[in-house]
Amino acid sequence: MSFEHFDQKVADGMVAANQAATGLPGFLGADFTEFGPGRLVARMPVRDDMLTLFGNIHGGVMAALVDHVLGCVLYPLMRRGQWAATTEFKLNYLAPVSGGDLVAESTVLAMTKRTAVVRVEVTNEGHLACVAQGTLLVVEPQPKA
Repeated sequence: MSFEHFDQKVADGMVAANQAATGLPGFLGADFTEFGPGRLVARMPVRDDMLTLFGNIHGGVMAALVDHVLGCVLYPLMRRGQWAATTEFKLNYLAPVSGGDLVAESTVLAMTKRTAVVRVEVTNEGHLACVAQGTLLVVEPQPKA
């Protein structure tokens, strides 16, 4: 797939903004380690406050990480003012995670003017822990009244 509209300045800005994020992205603490055309890699340390009573990462934390990288990978590919909205994603948990780092690799599989399909693979200490695929809506900015 060709990504001739990839904007490295936007990608660099996303990396900087992610480092200063508050809210849920700030809670996750995921660092964007690679950001190229149609591909984003993020690394997130698994902390004790992310674990269930059984000692494994909560599925909601994994889902939040997946949703975060699903959308962020699109911004350097979209026109200024557009934004991405996840409309659905399917997630398969493949192995329990109790520590170490999660590495999420987000890859754009297809993109039109209005939608994108993105795949995410999450590994933990070199082992596949989760795979996901989602559809996102590319939203046009609203004209100012």
